[in-house]
Amino acid sequence: MSGTTKTGRSTWRNWAGNVTARPVREVSPASVEELADAVRKAAEDGFKVKAVGTGHSFTAAAATDGVLIRPELLTGIRDIDRTAMTVTVEAGTPLKRLNVALAREGLSLTNMGDIMDQTVAGATSTGTHGTGRESASIAAQIKALELVTADGSVLTCSEKENPDVFAAARIGLGALGVVSAITFAAEPVFLLTAREEPMAFDKVTAEFDALFAENEHFEFYWFPHTGNCNTKRNNRSAGPAAPPGQISGWIEDELLSNGVFQVVSSLGRAAPTTIPAIAKISSRALSARTYTDIPYKVFTSPRRVRFLEMEYALPREAAIGALREVKAMIERSPLRVGFPVEVRTAPADDIALSTASGRESAYIAVHLYKGTPFQAYFTAVERIMTAHGGRPHWGKVHTRDADYLAEAYPRFGEFTALRDRLDPERLFGNDYLRRVLGD
Repeated sequence: MSGTTKTGRSTWRNWAGNVTARPVREVSPASVEELADAVRKAAEDGFKVKAVGTGHSFTAAAATDGVLIRPELLTGIRDIDRTAMTVTVEAGTPLKRLNVALAREGLSLTNMGDIMDQTVAGATSTGTHGTGRESASIAAQIKALELVTADGSVLTCSEKENPDVFAAARIGLGALGVVSAITFAAEPVFLLTAREEPMAFDKVTAEFDALFAENEHFEFYWFPHTGNCNTKRNNRSAGPAAPPGQISGWIEDELLSNGVFQVVSSLGRAAPTTIPAIAKISSRALSARTYTDIPYKVFTSPRRVRFLEMEYALPREAAIGALREVKAMIERSPLRVGFPVEVRTAPADDIALSTASGRESAYIAVHLYKGTPFQAYFTAVERIMTAHGGRPHWGKVHTRDADYLAEAYPRFGEFTALRDRLDPERLFGNDYLRRVLGD
């Protein structure tokens, strides 16, 4: 199968609809050779190049008016190595397809984020993560990757081969080249028991350190304008599997999380004064439930209600103090926030631009329904996060620039020096990278 090229300026939009671009041409390569050709041809024609995944970033990380590389033909598993316990996949493979294929082979990733619509390259390049005491982001599970660089050459990177590139390119923001394939660590498929339970804000925040220490994967959601939270603990289990019942699972995951939430979000956008009352009712409607299933069915859930999101990584010990500041800020402001605030954790890792690079981290994520004015809320939250040395998620709304980020990341200079070497002409540049990495 060979790829396709489409010329003429059609509009590309991200999932949330807050970023648009009009590339001069779109290329869908079907092999790494075709991808390398597309990169070389763009350079010859004087166009910038950006690869796009499924558009799940809220930033303009993938936007370009040059050549847009679409990944839908670069999909599928290349190789499963049961001796090394690795799986190599094409960069455009959606996480959902990878998870289903691995499960069929009796394998699983160790940890994952809470949605699986993204491509493997899109998710890892922006630092997508779930929550974990010992297990880190999806990018931290990468054992090797294949990268097409600005001169059209194909680099294989691992701890042994091009280790300096490997140290940075696992979360490369699309700035070092176009990722064409990724090798992940895999393990035999296992069972997780999820325990979801409502809990008072004061209790969760007082006991956060213990809840973190006692669980392999702990997260919680706080409902603004209330003192209510929902907690989720995921721990490995000897089984047997006991998935949510079809009806109760549908009520929880589809009706409440997507259907009713869509209606409530629309109502809140139209009549913001109703939000606090709705929040009190909906946060009290949650009930405790426990179920056991294979990892991707526990870690991930569908997200059909479209929103905008900002997320910051803080030193773990600073997170609860910062969350209390967010709560106090909302309570004394005229803001009406209809989306819960999400808190997750990650261990320190060794990737240059990982939000958890060199420090144990906790994440605070704030969301607003698509089409709701977000500036006032996000600006106020961002002020609190930056006061604690926060690092913004690369794929979510933020206003930070290279000056701030160079202070927040001890290895920032290592990344930008590598970029200068691999892409001196900024073939892979765009406005977003100019802001966050400098020129």
